[in-house]
Amino acid sequence: MKRLHLLLFLTVFTGSVTFTQVLNDTIPLKEVVVTGTKVEVARKNIPLTVSVVTGDDIEQSDESALLPVISERVPGVFITERGITGFGVAAGAAGQINIRGLGGSPTTQVLVLIDGHPQFMGIMGHHLPDAYIASDVEKVEIVRGPASILYGSNAMGGVINVITRKQLKDGIKLNSRILYGSYNTQKYMEKVGFRKKGFSAFCSLNHDRTDGHRDSSDFRITNGYIKTGYEINDNWKVMADLSLAQFEASDPGPESGIAGERVDILRGKTALSVENNYTGLKGALKLYYNFGEHKITDGWHSNDELFGLMFYQGFNIIRGNTVTIGYDRMLYGGSGSPIITVLRDEEGNIIPGPDGPQFLLSEENDKWVSMSHDGIYSFIQQTLLENLIINAGLRYEMNSYYGNEFIPQAGFAYHLSVQTSFKGSVSKGYRPPSIRELYFFPPANDDLKPEKMINYELGWEQDWMSNSIHTEITGFVCNGDNLIVKVPAVAPPPPQYKNTGKFQNYGVEIAWKYTPVSNLKFSGNYTYINMMEKLIATPEHSLFLSGNYSWKKFVFNVKMQNIINLYGENQNGEVDIIENDYFLLGTKINFRALKYLGIFISADNLLNQDYQILNDYPMPGISFMSGINIKLN
Repeated sequence: MKRLHLLLFLTVFTGSVTFTQVLNDTIPLKEVVVTGTKVEVARKNIPLTVSVVTGDDIEQSDESALLPVISERVPGVFITERGITGFGVAAGAAGQINIRGLGGSPTTQVLVLIDGHPQFMGIMGHHLPDAYIASDVEKVEIVRGPASILYGSNAMGGVINVITRKQLKDGIKLNSRILYGSYNTQKYMEKVGFRKKGFSAFCSLNHDRTDGHRDSSDFRITNGYIKTGYEINDNWKVMADLSLAQFEASDPGPESGIAGERVDILRGKTALSVENNYTGLKGALKLYYNFGEHKITDGWHSNDELFGLMFYQGFNIIRGNTVTIGYDRMLYGGSGSPIITVLRDEEGNIIPGPDGPQFLLSEENDKWVSMSHDGIYSFIQQTLLENLIINAGLRYEMNSYYGNEFIPQAGFAYHLSVQTSFKGSVSKGYRPPSIRELYFFPPANDDLKPEKMINYELGWEQDWMSNSIHTEITGFVCNGDNLIVKVPAVAPPPPQYKNTGKFQNYGVEIAWKYTPVSNLKFSGNYTYINMMEKLIATPEHSLFLSGNYSWKKFVFNVKMQNIINLYGENQNGEVDIIENDYFLLGTKINFRALKYLGIFISADNLLNQDYQILNDYPMPGISFMSGINIKLN
């Protein structure tokens, strides 16, 4: 802890503050984001806390999976892993996304979007982490905190919006990568972009495979993606995309037990959008469809679908004012068999057997189950006195099972100077239970109530030393009710999802970037979370530091991660600390041999730490990767 606190003190508070004149109309916008408002707005002017993982951040990593990069570089976010690559699904799976202590198991409280389209398995209600490929990504925008006003269900804890690549310049652009490393890990990537006379296309093909660092931990995936667009004129454009991913994964099981099941998964998505962009008028109509088939060696076989429609329109009628109105509809569901249910009598009481409750295993219950959401919302942002931005909005959410709910949000961004900004917001999070939590095998419970919470946050952004240092500090308090958790088995009843009553998470998030000279960059983040109700996949303290140095044809990168008091599910099914303290050190060296050819080598866990992120699933020791990158413009 002393090491962690010293690093924070030196990094955040070194330097002097340079104040300038009060802001005028020429505020430096830096990053422009869409996730917090649906229409493009300067990130500095959004009251919500929005982080951006850039394409450069992703390129620096040799990860083909996207989520590990996000987990390192965004404060308040933690994503579980179980091996060198591959997350899997079902029992023993990793890839749980946690934002400020909220995520669920599996993840149902954080919504993953691709180009603004919700992505989750219809009957289970959670994302599929292995389907998100880094090569397809232009950048990722993360809302840390509720975004239910814009995205409705599953956005209670936050949103991760994966914004895919598009070809911006005329011509052809090619990029290939081959990687080989420890445990016979192989990664192959090919992507190509094309643009001419308003028509653009981008496509990629990835194949990853590994034997894994433990017995029965092999993994392989093949992913294909294509995105096309046509600019009809300066004001209208049409875009369509298609993605397919097929992967096989093995659950190595806990170290003290036996190997789990194998899974064979097919996931796909397609979308069509029509976008308009006039002076003072901007919006879109988007249609999307997600589908999947899951086969597990324990006999489970499921199919699921998600249909969605999104319409929104932003208006800039008077100076400094933006009004956004929108409508969303989602219809999702699926079927699976065999279904395991607990036998109950006519009064709903569990029927006991000689060794506990009696279960019914039946394929006759393989019927389609569905749920729908509709939402209408309005969002207003107004600039006052040139340096104060306020916004407020209201959503009316309509659920086919739980009825209707109002979801409000309000906030401000105040620019004291070009270097100094303050933000604050109050937002409501809302999530009805998933179909799985209600109906599908123990621990299902059809008496569950929707989760609700109010999030309060206040942030300070500061540029120091002639803008060579940028810091962001955010404090937050999440007060909620009806949190859904799995209550451990107490004979004779089986484990069951239940609403646990009130909960509170509070903490602080700090992020910083330091560029002393153009070829030397440092960045990092720190998060502290205190939880009234301890939640899995949540570290109490997390710290990440990264340094990047360019010299002639070489680029050197060093990264460090320190996790303290990581909570998880122990062997008794209770939430407890499963890892007290681990410190990871990694490095990467990239050599630009030719204009179009790069060679790299990387190493992770250089200190050979013995640690776990999932209980009783030890992570790899020292591991190495090397490969080549070919880029042709």
